[in-house]
Amino acid sequence: MVNDLIRYDVLYQEALLGLVKKVLSEVAQAGLPGEHHFYVSFDTRAPGVRISSRLKNEYPAEMTVVMQHQFWGLTVGDSSFEVNLSFKGVPERLVVPFRAITSFIDPHASFQVKFDVRPEPEAAEAAEATPSSAEPVAKAEAKKPAEKAKAPAAPENADVVSLDAFRKKGG
Repeated sequence: MVNDLIRYDVLYQEALLGLVKKVLSEVAQAGLPGEHHFYVSFDTRAPGVRISSRLKNEYPAEMTVVMQHQFWGLTVGDSSFEVNLSFKGVPERLVVPFRAITSFIDPHASFQVKFDVRPEPEAAEAAEATPSSAEPVAKAEAKKPAEKAKAPAAPENADVVSLDAFRKKGG
């Protein structure tokens, strides 16, 4: 196996997380444009995630939120975003670090990105223990367009777009 000293997997994840941060920042300032909306899945066990104990009990490992019509108070920081959503009629404030995000989908644009998120201490120990055979600490995965989105509430027609295709579409 090739020893990747550049760590393309980490650079790729950082670039895609930057894209998610940029999109959420723009929505926080100007609102959702047109019919765009997001499904954001995240690991509820990740460091820095803040959700109520009620939601933590209901979603002990992963949670998907929909940011479409009924969200407010979206703020985006350097390492996380915060948003108010209503769950079964009860308003909740969620704090989600970008590194906790497992997928981000915009069905209107047929855009999806998935992240392989692992707790940082375990991943660092695994990388030190077996550097040549360890899986990447955090791997962003772009699926082929023919594959369906796997987020629980995502529409069937959400396709994955590679970063290159996204650049070409926007340019």
